[in-house]
Amino acid sequence: MANIILLGPPGAGKGTQAKRLVEERGMVQLSTGDMLRAAKTSGTEMGRRVAEVMERGALVTDEIVIGLIDEQLTKGTAGGFIFDGFPRTLKQADALADLLAGKGLALDAVIELSVDDAALVGRIVKRAEEARLNGEPVRRDDTPEVFEVRLREYYKNTAPLIGYYYAKGALRSVDGLAEMDAVTADIAKILDKP
Repeated sequence: MANIILLGPPGAGKGTQAKRLVEERGMVQLSTGDMLRAAKTSGTEMGRRVAEVMERGALVTDEIVIGLIDEQLTKGTAGGFIFDGFPRTLKQADALADLLAGKGLALDAVIELSVDDAALVGRIVKRAEEARLNGEPVRRDDTPEVFEVRLREYYKNTAPLIGYYYAKGALRSVDGLAEMDAVTADIAKILDKP
């Protein structure tokens, strides 16, 4: 069992690698976006709070997100958890550490998918072109202009986590621009290290 955070800018391949970890290792992906959408329609007290905030168009508070993660951690899993999209800030990183410690759990690794920004923009443009050629819908955020805004937001808000986890000795980096199977193999080496 391993509890990990996948860090990296949009388009770095976090979703692809998380899906592989779920399939191959039985891990549970805790995606804050998915949890918020599920909570909104759940009918629970937490779900009603999420729905009310989202209907106002407001940002969901850290307290609510931590509450949703707490609910998932309470359910448990034999394979461990992948934190996807959380934490995004240093305050959230501290809250996650407290939450895990309170449940007798630990964070085993923070895996950064390291990428070159120019190559990443090229990857996003290629993804959009392939979708068009295949007659598939193009993601709204797969334009260079929108993507560059998302990239700036990532560096402004989330990138400080790299230094935070490096200082704690938890950060491991892999080449996020390598072939998918090579990235998967590099992550496996980190998780299988005794």
